[in-house]
Amino acid sequence: MNQFFKFLFASCLGTALALGLLLFIGITWIASVAGSANEKTKVKIHANTVLEIDFKKPVPEKTNNIQMDPFDLKQKDILGLSDIVMAIKRAKEDPDIKGIYLNASIVSLGKASSATLRNALDDFRSSGKFIISYAHYYTQGAYYLASVADSVMMSPQGVVDFRGYSSTITYFKGLLDKLDVQMRIFYCGKYKSATEPFRSDKMSDENRLQIREYITPLYDIFIKDVAKSRNISETELRQIAERYDGFNAEKARQTRLIDRFAYEDEVYAMIKNRIGLAEKDKLNRVSLEEYFDARGKKTNFSVKDKIAVVYAEGEIRDGEKGEPGTIMDGKYVKMLRKIRKDPHIKAIVLRVNSPGGSSLASDNILRELDLCRQAGKPVVVSMGDVAASGGYYIACHADSIFAEPATITGSIGVFGMIPILEKTMRNKLGITFDTVRTQKFSAFGSTVFDFSPEESKLIQDRVDWIYQDFLGKVATGRHRTTEQINEIAQGRVWSAAKAKEIGLVDDLGGLDRALAAAAKLANLEKYRTSEFPQTKSGLEQFLDQIMDKEERDDSVRAWAIRQELGEFYPLYKTMQGFKQNNGIMFRIPYELSVN
Repeated sequence: MNQFFKFLFASCLGTALALGLLLFIGITWIASVAGSANEKTKVKIHANTVLEIDFKKPVPEKTNNIQMDPFDLKQKDILGLSDIVMAIKRAKEDPDIKGIYLNASIVSLGKASSATLRNALDDFRSSGKFIISYAHYYTQGAYYLASVADSVMMSPQGVVDFRGYSSTITYFKGLLDKLDVQMRIFYCGKYKSATEPFRSDKMSDENRLQIREYITPLYDIFIKDVAKSRNISETELRQIAERYDGFNAEKARQTRLIDRFAYEDEVYAMIKNRIGLAEKDKLNRVSLEEYFDARGKKTNFSVKDKIAVVYAEGEIRDGEKGEPGTIMDGKYVKMLRKIRKDPHIKAIVLRVNSPGGSSLASDNILRELDLCRQAGKPVVVSMGDVAASGGYYIACHADSIFAEPATITGSIGVFGMIPILEKTMRNKLGITFDTVRTQKFSAFGSTVFDFSPEESKLIQDRVDWIYQDFLGKVATGRHRTTEQINEIAQGRVWSAAKAKEIGLVDDLGGLDRALAAAAKLANLEKYRTSEFPQTKSGLEQFLDQIMDKEERDDSVRAWAIRQELGEFYPLYKTMQGFKQNNGIMFRIPYELSVN
């Protein structure tokens, strides 16, 4: 027996030592990764340096407010729009930065975000410094940015995808019919076409009208800006697009869409010559991320008064826990409550870039913003690419609303959508269901039984009530009657200029104008900004995933699906949003895509 205990003790001791060693190795490894990842890039900005900008990664509104690659241990910060603009402005005044090399074939940005970046690049050029653009080919979005450059160059075999704007919607009704899925759809507003892909196989006349009426102003802005930078008349540019001359490289050069053909080594030689370097000299290049680390944001902490910049970016959903770039009402309610109680925060700028989402979550967020205003903190809204439906709902009580010229807003409407799988299960799988009820509505809400007329009326009445409440909220915020708002609501999407004309926004302008307005309302001469929500670096997200199995599984699953679906991932994400939210929806009519 004594021998048995000796062996047992030895075995347990060995196991404990092995586990301890593994734990030590794991902690050491994590610490080393943390040390290397957290260590700021030790990049020295030399004289005659060129700032190199590409858009290989998506650009969120706020730095790191995006789901990152869970397998990239050296993930760097993903700069947000406001920080990119700040870095370009700083480079404009930096004597060590001689110019910008814009290297981008594809730019995945909304129209308002693209215009903001383009304005920053145009302002950089006003200093007398150069911008040289080069790409193997240009998408329309990339060319819009590139056209601001002093010289636009392209590979001899490239194309310029200059052909005008279009908006394509995917319709699912035929698929649902084949699967015997019955979609029970309830909505208010004849333009509220979020449900249209599930109840029709083509656009309604109302939807076609509203799409044309907002993509036309967007295209007008595109043409006007390119015409000014390239010194080509707007009429001529429209003819170039009509003929699709950019699809032929030589015609792209002849029509002056580009300046010359080149290979990358020739571009570098041209840049060296531009800054007076010999062929043998080294060309100092610094990436946008490296430059921001070295000479980016500087905050004067001696200034006590603050303006909170709250980024409401992504779909609005119920709950507290969600992936970065999603507006979870539980998280935002707590955050706004904290802002309201902070004596040093004197005003709030709400930067909205959202297609909407849950009506309940939107209402909870609006309530907290109202309480902030009641506490004496002015609220000013700055709209990004999209501020529609629930995105407009959370903005409508602000003291002042600014939209970017290329913003899409409105979509004041409501819908609910429930799939009924009774026929699908019976006809496709041979599965049937039956039930015993104690009351008339006991099985209400089940997806395996179709709605009775009374149940359908119950839901439609709820949708109608929420729509009237939405109208009332907007009427209060915009100082109009409910009837006046109903005339411009109906789920209709508006361009920024039209939204200003009909009173949904106060003026056109970017985040800088919103900050100036907030400072004026709060009587602030000096202030510093404090950004919300708090975002985590790539390493912090990675460590969270190690410690939290549920979060790790969700992140890996989201990353894998994103890689597999590619350009169709936003559509999948939209469907997931419908699935995760409870109740009635405030959402833009479809996954907005203007190409």
